[in-house]
Amino acid sequence: MAHRKLTLPRSLPFAIPAIALFVSLLSLTGCQDDTALVRKIQYKRQVEQQSQSQQDHLGDVFALLEQYVELEPKKARRQIAYHLNRWSESQPATATATERADLVKTIEDLFPPEELKKLVDDSTYQPGDAEHLRDCFLFHSLYSWIDAEHLDERLLADWFTDLAKTIPEDQIDQLKTATRLFDWTVRNVAFEPDVPTTGAPPGPQFPAGMTFRGPGYRQTDYQTLMRGTGDGLQRAGVFTQLCRQANIAAAVIGTIDGTSGAVTPYFVGVLVGEEIYLFEPRLGIFVPGPGQVGIATLAQARRDELVLRRLSIAGLDEFTYPISKSDVQQCVALFNFSPVTVSPRMELLQNGLTGNRRMSVYADADELAKRFDAVTGVASTRLWNVPVLAEMYRAICEQHAERDPIFNFWYVARWAMLEADFDSAKNLAHGRWLHLLGQFSDVEEENIKGARTLYLEQRAPEFEIEDLRIDVDLQAAYGIRRADLDVSSEQFDQRIAEIQTMMRLGKRTATYWLSLLQADDDRTETAQNWIDDRVLDESQASIWVEPARYNLGRLAEALGDTDRAIEIYKRENAPQEHGSRIRARLVAKQTDD
Repeated sequence: MAHRKLTLPRSLPFAIPAIALFVSLLSLTGCQDDTALVRKIQYKRQVEQQSQSQQDHLGDVFALLEQYVELEPKKARRQIAYHLNRWSESQPATATATERADLVKTIEDLFPPEELKKLVDDSTYQPGDAEHLRDCFLFHSLYSWIDAEHLDERLLADWFTDLAKTIPEDQIDQLKTATRLFDWTVRNVAFEPDVPTTGAPPGPQFPAGMTFRGPGYRQTDYQTLMRGTGDGLQRAGVFTQLCRQANIAAAVIGTIDGTSGAVTPYFVGVLVGEEIYLFEPRLGIFVPGPGQVGIATLAQARRDELVLRRLSIAGLDEFTYPISKSDVQQCVALFNFSPVTVSPRMELLQNGLTGNRRMSVYADADELAKRFDAVTGVASTRLWNVPVLAEMYRAICEQHAERDPIFNFWYVARWAMLEADFDSAKNLAHGRWLHLLGQFSDVEEENIKGARTLYLEQRAPEFEIEDLRIDVDLQAAYGIRRADLDVSSEQFDQRIAEIQTMMRLGKRTATYWLSLLQADDDRTETAQNWIDDRVLDESQASIWVEPARYNLGRLAEALGDTDRAIEIYKRENAPQEHGSRIRARLVAKQTDD
């Protein structure tokens, strides 16, 4: 083996005396000892270099990502960027820089040029990249356990059997995975209307045509997933993120206004083979194919006017679907990629992820655009602006909250039981995080709690919550000490009341999520009992009553009680009544068949 070239230590003040000492030793010992001394010094340096190179910086990144929800965000972001840059230094230099994706031009107007250049073109990892990687890690972990047979869409079982006679097995597998991911999204992201019906204080002014509480961008995909509630576009965001981690080509499909050219997103299109299969996130149902069989393709919707007409409910004008055959003759495919996703540093990282660290952190947007462009009916492709607008919306709301106490209270209060800086909120967030990662049960040999235990610990008995007002020991257990708060008796009582409200919200949220976890864990009857006996208990009314009823219908359907399922789906004034009535029709048809 050739000897490594002797290099100077990094610290020059120590390097100069070291060189002098080395020369002195050579002059004293003579040529006879020269080789042995050089080898000794080289060996020491070699050990130091190997020690540095052997540090698994990617391993450190994944360790931070796995615990991200428990860490202080700013510190975690800096640490992740540090380890990624140290890892990057050990990678072979590329001959040429990756060219910027052409599709980036479709969102250029949303950024100052220098900011976009830093996001898209920079090869150095930045603290802001950590949130992108956190999302990739979370969505990939979620996809990994959702893609299981017990989470199959039962309405499509016979269709898949027939379809297997005409298309390759790998395409069948992709479609089955896509339906599992969509179905999980619908069941676990409670539906909200595009325009919220709840009250709110005046909000800030927004650029880029955004409005306060506008559709899609009023929360990020990560927030939608963690909170478990969102509008149709936010559901589309979650579904397309999951598809990307499953290496399934998916895009939000929008129609084009013939007069203004405005694009309105309606569907998510999954490209399998040469066909785009349509899913409707607002309705919470795949678009039924001709004869209400299987999943409709874009080609079928463009050819057969009955495909989209059957998304209306006969006799109920309020459930008339606004899109017809003529509207989908020319569509736009919108890709749910943040600018960071198409950057060269993410391409480098993607190529370096192997084994159980594999996940999708980079997307070749132009290549995907070519595939969608090749499908008849797709007139153009773009990056979806919603991910960018969601980050802008969040930043502007947070700045406004710092100046307006009333807005701050409204902005923070609804999700304080999950996102505030106190123990019960942190524990609920940790439980939710583990649920999404698929860590349901405790790891007893390592004394690690799973999501099920953390959810159960949120369910403090009502007497304990009530006693918080008078029980000093209980107050201390929850970190509330009158002596530590320089407030009046009235203010202290108000503080206690606020904490009691948060405890009840946290308890009821944990109860609902625990029922969903039981279904995810293939414990269908247990999940049904949890919803019947606990979530829908009149004394436990919460924001989760309506999505719990929908999930109760899904559980009844899975258990073969189709009459009860159809009755639940047809319940009037439910937030997702339109889509649920379509599902009731499909369930009845399957039962009759």
